[in-house]
Amino acid sequence: MDTAHPAFGSSAPGDYTSRVAILLEALPYIRDFAGATIVIKYGGAAMVAPELKASFARDIALLKLVGMNPVIVHGGGPDISRYSDLLGIDVRFVDGLRVTDARTMELAKMVLVGKVNKEIVAQLHVAGVAAVGLAGDDGQLIQASKQMPNGHDIGFVGKVDHVNATVLERLSDFVPVVASVGVDEDGQSYNINADTVAASLAGALRARKVLFLTDVAGLLADPGDAGSLISECTLAELHDLLDAGTVGGGMLPKLTAARDALGHGVTAAHIVDGRVEHSVLIELFSEAGIGTKITP
Repeated sequence: MDTAHPAFGSSAPGDYTSRVAILLEALPYIRDFAGATIVIKYGGAAMVAPELKASFARDIALLKLVGMNPVIVHGGGPDISRYSDLLGIDVRFVDGLRVTDARTMELAKMVLVGKVNKEIVAQLHVAGVAAVGLAGDDGQLIQASKQMPNGHDIGFVGKVDHVNATVLERLSDFVPVVASVGVDEDGQSYNINADTVAASLAGALRARKVLFLTDVAGLLADPGDAGSLISECTLAELHDLLDAGTVGGGMLPKLTAARDALGHGVTAAHIVDGRVEHSVLIELFSEAGIGTKITP
C-alpha cells in the first residue's frame, strides 16, 4: 500500500520527521509576523534566472497566505541598459546613478512600469496570489524631486520627498508591486534608486521588516572573503562601517537604505542573497537565517 501523504510527496517515512521539524521551526515566526508589513526590494539574479523568479513568487505567495502583508519594490537597471543599447541611447553613470535625460526617462518608465512591473505581477498570479502593479504617479504614491549628487545635474534622477501610504493600505487584499519611479507636483517622472524607495515605503508603512535581495551572501566583514558573513549587527555598528568607508559598490546604497529605514522606525533590515532559492522564507522563518540582519 502506498503510504505517501500528498503534502510530502513520496519520500520515505523517515523523512517526515525532519520536514515536520522545519514546519515547527517556522511556526513561531509565522505567528509573530501575522498581520505585519514586510517590504522587499526585489533585484539581482532573483529577477533574472527563471527558477529564482518562480521561487521568489512562491515565497511571496506563502507570506500573503499565512497572514503577512508583503510589499514588493523593484528597479530594472539591466533591462533599461539593454533597451538603451538597442535604441542607441548613450548610457552614463555619475556617482553610481544613471544619467537620465528626457529620452532615457521615457524609456525607463516604459521598461520599469510597462514591462518589468507587469512581469512580476504575472509571476505572482501564477504562484496563486493576487497582485497589483503600481508606480509613483498612481495615487501620488511616491512624490519626488530632482536629486543633485554633489551638485551635479544628472537629469531626471529623483529622491523621495513623501510616500502616500494610504494608497498601499487600501490595497490590503493584494500584494502591491511598486516600480521605483516617482513624480513631482508638475507631473514630471523621476527614476529613483529602488533601495531608496524600499526604505521610504517601509518607513511610511511602519513595516516590521525590510529585505534587500542582492547577489552576495550579505554584509561581509572582509569583502574579499565570502566566509566572513556578518549574521547580525546593530545600527551603531553599521554607522561605523559606513563611516570607515570600507563598504562600496552595490552594497553601499543597500546599507544606506537599511540605515534610513531603521531610522524611520522599521524593526529590522535584512541583506539577503537572492541567488539562493527560497531565501526570503529561510531568512524570515528560520532561527539561523541566511543573510545579514541589522537592528536598532
